[in-house]
Amino acid sequence: MKTEPTLADDGAAHEAEHPKKRAPRVRRHSPRQRWLASLFVVIALAGIGWGAWWLWTQRYNETTDDAYVSGNVVQITPQIAGTVIAIGADETQFVDAGQTLVKLDPADEKVALDRAEADLAKTVRDVRSLFATNAQLEATVAIRESDVARANDDLARRERLVSSGAISGEELQHARDAVTSAKAALLAAQQQLAANRAHTDNTTIEDHPDVKSAAAQVRSAYLAYARTVLPAPVSGFVAKRAVQLGQRVAPGTPLMAIVPLQQPWIDANFKESQLANMRVGQPVTLKADLYGGKVAYHGKVVGFGAGTGSAFALLPAQNATGNWIKVVQRVPVRIEIAPDELARHPLQLGLSMEVDVDTRDRSGPRLSMVAQHDSQVTTTVFDTQEAKADARVKAIIAANESAAGAGAVAKRGGTAEEGSRVAKKPGHVAREAALHRARRA
Repeated sequence: MKTEPTLADDGAAHEAEHPKKRAPRVRRHSPRQRWLASLFVVIALAGIGWGAWWLWTQRYNETTDDAYVSGNVVQITPQIAGTVIAIGADETQFVDAGQTLVKLDPADEKVALDRAEADLAKTVRDVRSLFATNAQLEATVAIRESDVARANDDLARRERLVSSGAISGEELQHARDAVTSAKAALLAAQQQLAANRAHTDNTTIEDHPDVKSAAAQVRSAYLAYARTVLPAPVSGFVAKRAVQLGQRVAPGTPLMAIVPLQQPWIDANFKESQLANMRVGQPVTLKADLYGGKVAYHGKVVGFGAGTGSAFALLPAQNATGNWIKVVQRVPVRIEIAPDELARHPLQLGLSMEVDVDTRDRSGPRLSMVAQHDSQVTTTVFDTQEAKADARVKAIIAANESAAGAGAVAKRGGTAEEGSRVAKKPGHVAREAALHRARRA
């Protein structure tokens, strides 16, 4: 009898036909899955590393690429009017401090200087005559005093003789008139001496007001003459040359500019939202587009602008209007660069920079209000002009006053050196001459 196959028999037969399917299955990942897993791990590690780096350093840094090199641009302008007769430097050339840049025609200034020097010499001699007049008037006073004494003696003798009838009353009256006349002459001489002394009291030839006024004219004329030569106030490169030979220039006319590139600075324009943690003195790392990333400069923050760029624009923004759109403002921050790094890799004005400020140290005030009383920029190029003018004045005065003392001392048999010393004391000479004349009288 034929029987039907059961389910068990079907399963057994199926297993007999497919014996390999009984082994456990092993799940294998495809190469694409392994690559995605590796990428995920790398991204996760990079994110963790970036987060740690940001927490440790980068959250303290403020960066901007809106930064440019700035520096002093020294304008060369004449102080007097004149015609250009020489130009000593041209565009792109380097000049040293004190080097002649432009010369003006000095003819008119030389004539004025010669006239002022002649006036000073004449004034010194006029003042010498005032001191000499003092001596003359003192001698006159001494003579008048002796005349008064002689007239008084004559009157006394006649008064003793008038009672005996030896002289007439008319002669006695004449004696009295002579005393009155002598006294009047003495008073006139004394008044003349006082009037002349008013011009010379408590002064010497060099310190006399008239001499000082004439000396000031010499200094003014000499300075005008010296200013026909325009020197470079600082060392730097010539730029913006506009002067030409034969040009008639007026005081204040821009002729050229000198750009000292030894110590420029960086004006970095940070957004207002980046300024909260910035302080003066914080360290800065900078890179110039000129050199790329291979050169890094180091510096520090030295100051902040008093306002945003739009606040000082030629046409400031008018925000109180109906069509107002908020725009993030920027404030210039001045950054100083280490001089030795600038010497190795010089910069020029206007170059673009990338700035990174480390704001970790926030101990200082938001805006430093410490006043700087020392001069930031100075020049000594013009210091010698006044000294040379003073030396010229002293030489003219000495040349025209030396004979005053020398002549007086020579009459006494003194030396020339003694005469030059006494020349500085004209009052002493006057008194000595007056006494000498009085004794002789």
